[in-house]
Amino acid sequence: MTDGNGDESGVPERVRRAARDHDALGDPAGGGFPVTSTPFDGRIAVDERDDGRLAFDVTVRVPTLSAVAVDEVADVVDEGWYDTFERRVADIGAVTEGDHDLSPATRRAGEEAVVEASLTDLNERRGVNDAVAVVDYVEGTYVQGVVPGYEYTDPVAGLIDRARAAGGSGDY
Repeated sequence: MTDGNGDESGVPERVRRAARDHDALGDPAGGGFPVTSTPFDGRIAVDERDDGRLAFDVTVRVPTLSAVAVDEVADVVDEGWYDTFERRVADIGAVTEGDHDLSPATRRAGEEAVVEASLTDLNERRGVNDAVAVVDYVEGTYVQGVVPGYEYTDPVAGLIDRARAAGGSGDY
């Protein structure tokens, strides 16, 4: 697919410009953009529809609790964490500027939870902002669900340290 300017990446030029101006997106690769504002694997793929609207497909991969805990996590705790994470992500609410009917889907893939959501918009800048907001929401939801009492590896250890610093608390 080309973007009308001979670019084979499949990303329309108007989206490339909006993404270049957004500080949370990296250079496009594989038809989408990596989200650089999170330590998780967040990606935004974009496609232009025949009616000029842009489809933004957001994918965020986060480690399961047991994948980042130093010590073993009981299955019941890990399952409870995943169920809660899935419910919280589904309740995404009004994190976007546009009027989108967000219905994120969450699934397990090995030691990861994968969240996928889609939105469409005519305005490329609003669409980019909203797609990044979805990634940020998933990260925030993940951090809210971290279970105290475990020692964690990165990226969770780094997120906890950032939260402590921002909140002025050394306790967790």
